[in-house]
Amino acid sequence: MKKFRIQLLSVLMATLFIFMVAVTSCTEQKPKPEPFKVEHAQWVPNSIIYEVNVRQYTPEGTFKAFEKHLPRLKDLGVDILWFMPIHPIGEINRKGTLGSYYSVKDYYGINPNYGTLDDFKSVVSEAHKLGMKVIIDIVANHTSHDAVLLQEHPDWYVHDSTGKVVSPFDWTDVAKLDYSKPELRKYMVDMLKYWIKDVDLDGFRCDVAAEVPTDFWNDARTELNKLGKPIFMLAEAETPELQKFAFDADYAWEFHHIMNSIAQGKANANALEQYLLKKATVYPKNTIKMNFITNHDENSWNGSEFERMGDAVKTMAALSYVVDGMPLIYSGQEAGFTKRLAFFEKDQIDWTDSNGYFPFYKKLNELKKSMSVLDAGEKGADIFRITTNADSCVFAFTRSNDSQSLFAVFNLTKDTQRVTFTSNQHYGNYSDFFTNTDITFNKATELVLSPWEFHLYIKK
Repeated sequence: MKKFRIQLLSVLMATLFIFMVAVTSCTEQKPKPEPFKVEHAQWVPNSIIYEVNVRQYTPEGTFKAFEKHLPRLKDLGVDILWFMPIHPIGEINRKGTLGSYYSVKDYYGINPNYGTLDDFKSVVSEAHKLGMKVIIDIVANHTSHDAVLLQEHPDWYVHDSTGKVVSPFDWTDVAKLDYSKPELRKYMVDMLKYWIKDVDLDGFRCDVAAEVPTDFWNDARTELNKLGKPIFMLAEAETPELQKFAFDADYAWEFHHIMNSIAQGKANANALEQYLLKKATVYPKNTIKMNFITNHDENSWNGSEFERMGDAVKTMAALSYVVDGMPLIYSGQEAGFTKRLAFFEKDQIDWTDSNGYFPFYKKLNELKKSMSVLDAGEKGADIFRITTNADSCVFAFTRSNDSQSLFAVFNLTKDTQRVTFTSNQHYGNYSDFFTNTDITFNKATELVLSPWEFHLYIKK
């Protein structure tokens, strides 16, 4: 996790920045957070992760049908394929016709609607041939009510005072596992090992990871590391301790909600600044946040990115790529798909890309891979805010190392902004990444930015 450095506008703001490295006369030093111990695989820092919803991806909703999309995803620039749960879905208390992906009946099984284990192994093999990694969703917190484990080991579950198995939250279709049972822990670790060893997976996205004891994840990662294969672990959580020994990355939920709020006019650019400052104090530099503007939960329950962000969609997508972290693309996002997908029924992604989203995301992926300053974790460059005459509306910053420099300028409002810059650390000659036009920044430079307009400039 990178330090966030900024030139201060006032003494009041200076009090917020006590954690920063002293790069100017108005920054102060704070002891760095303790480094975390997870060692990322060499392919992790500049990866783009892609969430696969097999059920809704094709008319067939099968692994074989999805496999045909692998060359397209390779062309898009995807590095890690994350498959939503591929296991059989429970039938007792099932929600809707097809049930929730996250009501798992058998951790070793394959959802027959998707195909067979051999079909999935074929997808994994072909993805590997194309240079992509594959992870699957693991739902370790709970199972379906007719799960293999509940039938064979009912004592491995949490029960209420009447002896009834507990359903967490309002998730009536699932039953909560009890991690005070050593036998359950061993079973789960062995299951994770199976998917790495026998199916050649490259890691896991772990559902509601913070609901499972951290020490279990720490022990599991230790055991998985003994297999000798570099893996990637993503926690659906925003809990720093999970990245200390177990996970490579977690969710940037707070950043996501801030982007929604800015797009809806409920917050301004300074909220983004405050988030980055807070993150730098909480997360050590070698941790990774997964940045996203949509995912399966957001799409189905809170609306597509177009519902939540309106005309700011591309702006927020670009922002999610150039702040520190790992960007996510959800199924259909690269086609500008605008529909809320049904969660418990068969639905269909419309792959008609009438507004040029595929080339847009492909271009962002190319930028991510070509600029080491954008690497996730400690390999990337610090963010240094460039102050303007309109800091509540415009977020401008540089990310630079010895060989590269990116200067990003975002109008985070629905209004036109006439922008002058009140700091000079960005001065120099640049090329606009999207238009290839040259521009020189100096004291006299002024930009007129249309609503939600942004530019990503590469220093020459």
